[in-house]
Formats: sequence, structure tokens, C-alpha cells
Amino acid sequence: MPIAIVFFVHYAYLILFFWVLAEQLGIPIPSIPVLLTAGTLSATHKVHHSYALGVVLVACILADTLWFALGRRYGKSVLQLLCRLSFEASTCVSKTEGYFSKRGPVTLLISKFVPGLSTVAAPIAGQTGMPYGRFLIWDLAGSVLWAETFLLAGRFFGDLAKRSARFFQLLGHFAFIIFVAMVFGFFAYRLFKQRRFLQQVRSMRLEPAELKTMMDKAEAQGNIPPFIVDLRHPLDYLPDPRVLPGALRIGPNEIRQHSEIIPRDRDVILYCTCPSEETSAKLAMQLHKMGIYRVRPLRGGFDGWKEAGYPLVDYIEDTPHVQPVLTQITTSTPQAEVH
Repeated sequence: MPIAIVFFVHYAYLILFFWVLAEQLGIPIPSIPVLLTAGTLSATHKVHHSYALGVVLVACILADTLWFALGRRYGKSVLQLLCRLSFEASTCVSKTEGYFSKRGPVTLLISKFVPGLSTVAAPIAGQTGMPYGRFLIWDLAGSVLWAETFLLAGRFFGDLAKRSARFFQLLGHFAFIIFVAMVFGFFAYRLFKQRRFLQQVRSMRLEPAELKTMMDKAEAQGNIPPFIVDLRHPLDYLPDPRVLPGALRIGPNEIRQHSEIIPRDRDVILYCTCPSEETSAKLAMQLHKMGIYRVRPLRGGFDGWKEAGYPLVDYIEDTPHVQPVLTQITTSTPQAEVH
């Protein structure tokens, strides 16, 4: 038996535990190749399926419990850190919050199957105030579903391989190479997606200073200012409920449903709180496909504008009969604060 297989079999449960724990803690190393390998070896009874499942579940619960507690205590700062560590640039906090808004704790059943959502789901559950007991039940169910999917897939492949002694022997000799290829394949795929997405973002985004100049110029000349959209999730308003002057609060889902309110004859600026402006950039690209071309994400989003020291205003809800799903920012409010 090749030395790599001997090593894996000897330390299989420790490898499974620490590898899965590292991924669930936010380190971008894929666990699927390890689960598939353990499942394949369980066909030869060199790795016990029940033990493998047990150590994977312990690793998941430990990591998820830690992130749940950190999310409850520190909220948004923890989520932004995790998004920056994630290879999935297109999956950020607002996307995960959207899952919770629609599906609630059921999100925990599918979170580990969605790249970028797995680690972020637990702290968001803590931030939303979900009771730990309820979180533990749903998270454990999701972890079992995720782990069994790939352990049993590996077992199925192992059972097929055993039917051909020659194929099984070749598989044993090249198992390490196959494992390394799978790991690097996951890395390459995620890096490719991230690079392609970030290139699209960089080509579209607007600097805070550029937006401030556009706003000042429009005011000085008596022209209509840019149409600014605040895409933040309600949870994002808790640390600072203020918004950019003249901004309109529209949720990411609402902007797709009510695209007719977006003007075609002036600049449309989108901002959120996601690292690299993922939500703003994705919606900007969607609006481009719908024929709205003068739309750009704001570099740095809300935090970038705030850190630049540009004005923010208090949020005032508009009257319901004007637009029930939208809320308008009053720029002339006497409570406006400048930083």
C-alpha cells in the first residue's frame, strides 16, 4: 500500500477533524476531497464510516459554536472579517442575510453546500438573536446532511472500484496525486471566480471623491444629483443608521422587482457594506443587462464614504402611500451630521 494511503489511514480521524475544523473556522481549504477520500477508504473498512462522521460533526459544531458566539457579541465586524477571508467574493454578508430573511434557520441546512455561506451563517445566526439550542439543532442537521453527502459519495465510488482489482490497485497507487489534484482544483476554481468577479468590480466602481464632486457640481449648477441607492440590509443599520445625502433605501431583492423606478437619464450609484462592493457590483451588472447602463458601485461602500469624512444624514421614512416598498432620505433635515 502506498505510504500516503498508509499515513492517511493511520491518522484518518485526526486529519478529518483538523482539516474540517480549519475550513469551518474560515481558512479557505476545501474539505470535500478529504471527505471523499475517507468515504472511499471506508469501502475497504480501513476507515470506519461512523467514526469519520462523528469527528466531522464535532469539528463542525465546535467551529460553528465559536462563530455563533462571536457573531452575537461582535456582530458586523466579525462578518466583514469572514468575507475578507473567503475566496467567494460574490458571497458576502448581505447575501447570507438574505437567506436568513427568506428561510430563517432552514438556511443552516444548506449553508455548508454554498461556498462562502458556510462560515458566515453561524455568526449571522448569533447576530440575529437565534437561541443557541435552536441553532444547535439546525446546524447539527445541516452538518450531518453535508458530511454524509460526501462520505457516502466516496463510499459509493469505493464500492465500484472494488469490483475491478486492477483499477483499485491503480487507484491506491495514484490516490495521493488524485487527492492533491482535487484540492488544487478547488483552489484554482475559486481563485478564477474571484479574479474574474473582482476585475468586473474594478472596471465599474466609483471613488467616494468622484461621487462627492458629482454631487457638489449638480448642486452648484442646479442640476439633478446622481440617483443614490442604499442597498444595506436592516441589520447593517444597527451600528450607524445614517445614509448618504439623497440616498434611497432599496433592498437587493426590491431593486430587481422595481427596476422601473431607476432612472435611465442620469447616473445611478449603488452602495452596500460588503468588502469589494460585491452586492453593489452584482446588482450593477444585473441592471446593465436590463438596459440601465449609467450605474456604478461606490468603492468602499458606506464605510468608504464615512471614512473619507463626507456628510451623512439621518434617515427619515417617507409616507407609505408614495411608495410602500421604498423609503426616501431627506437631505434638508436639520439633524444631518457631517463627519
